[in-house]
Amino acid sequence: MQIRHYQEADAREITTLFHDSVHAIDRRLYTDQALEAWSPTPPDYEHWRARLTLKKPFVADINGQIVGFIELDTDGHIDCLYVHKDYQRQGIGQSLLKHLCDIAKHRGYERLYVEVSKAAKPLFDALGFETLGVNQIERRGSVLTNFSMQYFLKP
Repeated sequence: MQIRHYQEADAREITTLFHDSVHAIDRRLYTDQALEAWSPTPPDYEHWRARLTLKKPFVADINGQIVGFIELDTDGHIDCLYVHKDYQRQGIGQSLLKHLCDIAKHRGYERLYVEVSKAAKPLFDALGFETLGVNQIERRGSVLTNFSMQYFLKP
C-alpha cells in the first residue's frame, strides 16, 4: 500500500468509496434512513470534486486502486477517514491515521481532533484518542450520533 497526495483524477473514485463505505456500515449502528442522510444516493460527484480539491486528502492506494482517504485541516481537525468497504479491518485506517499524525507533527501541530462515527470509534480508541463527548447531529431529517475525540501529539 502506498499513501500519496490526492490528485484531481481521484475525485470520482473517492466519492464512490465514501458512499459505498457509509452504506456498508452495520445497520445495528445506524438505520438505513440515517445512512442515506449521511450519504445520499446517488452521490453528488460535483460537490465531492470541489470538496476534495479544497481538502486535498491523503490517499491509500493498492496497485492503482484507492482503498482509503483521510483529510487534515490546518487547525488539526481530521475531517474524514474512510476505508473502502472491501478493505476494512486490514490496517488501512490505522496506517492512514499514523501517516496523518506524522504529517501533523512535522507541521508543528500539538493536537488533533475529530468527530467519529460509532463504526470508527474503536479505531480511534485503539490509537489513543480521548473521547470528549457524544454529539447528536441533524442531517437531512435524521439524527446521527458521533463522538468528539482528541489526541495530543508527542514531540
